[in-house]
Amino acid sequence: MATSFSSPPFLSYPLTRTPRFSSSSQTPPPNSQPPNPPPSPKLTTTSSEQQPPVTVREPKPPKPTTTVETTDWIASSLTRRFGLGAGLAWAAFLAVGVISEQIKTRIEVSEQEANTRDVEKQEEVVLPNGIRYYELRIGGGASPRNGDLVVLDLKGKIESRGEVFVDTFDGDKKPLALVMGSRPYTKGMCEGIEYIVRSMKAGGKRRVIVPPNLGFGEKGADLGTGAQIPPFATLEYIVEVDKVSIAPA
Repeated sequence: MATSFSSPPFLSYPLTRTPRFSSSSQTPPPNSQPPNPPPSPKLTTTSSEQQPPVTVREPKPPKPTTTVETTDWIASSLTRRFGLGAGLAWAAFLAVGVISEQIKTRIEVSEQEANTRDVEKQEEVVLPNGIRYYELRIGGGASPRNGDLVVLDLKGKIESRGEVFVDTFDGDKKPLALVMGSRPYTKGMCEGIEYIVRSMKAGGKRRVIVPPNLGFGEKGADLGTGAQIPPFATLEYIVEVDKVSIAPA
């Protein structure tokens, strides 16, 4: 009787392969994850030590500003309120005003020269206050008023002696400048000359005889230049009005 031997059944199990890495490879396996770092120790504080967080804000850079340097306060205020354009517009307005004022002055000077004329026949004019004058040249400019600045040339002498005590017609001397209505008088001026200038015009010229009561009166005067005006002196002047303008503030 034949005996048959059969091999025991072969049990098959799935085989798993463990990947091998060479020492020269630096690339970690795709499924590998870096180990978790150890937890950092936490600091605990009591409620008395806890403080609210402080927020530090960085300062904002300043906005660029444009300033205009000017001597005119109106232009400065316009620039601050409405910008550079308004300030420049005001400066342009002032420039136009200055130019127009210069043109106006030139026109007035031209009209003064055109209307000024010499007197062919001199005649004596006697005023109620005792002043006598002779018109030498009739001016064509403006007549002075209170507060106006008047520039004039003046030559004065004592009538009885012929002694000159003031003379700005000389080339080395400067004209006199006075504000109408101002006191006291200086450099040979007197009340009679101020009175007569009020009725003159720029460019005009007169020979004037001033009585003592409108001159230096019973006391006379010491002009400080060596010239002495005796008491009760009658004075003779040559006066020429060069310019009449608004007095500076």
